[in-house]
Amino acid sequence: MTDSELRAYMKDAPQLGRRALFDEYCNYVYAIVTNKLRSCGSREDIEECVSDAFADIYRTLDKGSSRDEDLKSYIGVIAKRRAIDAYRRLASSSGRSVSIDDEDNFHEIASDTDIQKKAEISDRNSILINKVKELGEPDSTIIIQQYYYNRTASEIAKAISMTASAVQKRSVRARSKLKELLLEAGVSL
Repeated sequence: MTDSELRAYMKDAPQLGRRALFDEYCNYVYAIVTNKLRSCGSREDIEECVSDAFADIYRTLDKGSSRDEDLKSYIGVIAKRRAIDAYRRLASSSGRSVSIDDEDNFHEIASDTDIQKKAEISDRNSILINKVKELGEPDSTIIIQQYYYNRTASEIAKAISMTASAVQKRSVRARSKLKELLLEAGVSL
């Protein structure tokens, strides 16, 4: 159906014209809205925005808009504007900062977390675990049980069949050796 046929249909039989317009452009509007809202909206948000876009389209066309422009472009602009408004509303309620200037809807998650610091801590922890494993048995088990699981020397001794005093001595030696390994790896303590 051509644009002029749709416009004429909207004038002569508004209900049927609306239905024909919806059938013709529903997928197009849905694609525009989905593209804008996929990062922050649910399916219900997208469907609501599509409905709002069509309500705006019907409202402007019912006013007897005598625009001779391409109907598809006109519908696309209305859908995009409605989607941008919905994106701003949804993004502000979810704590995201919004820059609508970016066509790809780039957004930043508002956060107090320092990503670089977290990455450095994660790297350091990975190195630490590897160095603890390098200690060998039973020293690595003693260190993990003592510092990760907060177990006492007597609890560890029962688990690995040693005396509590032997566990304490091995722990002291293992910590000293671990300190050397970490310094060699360039990890600051």
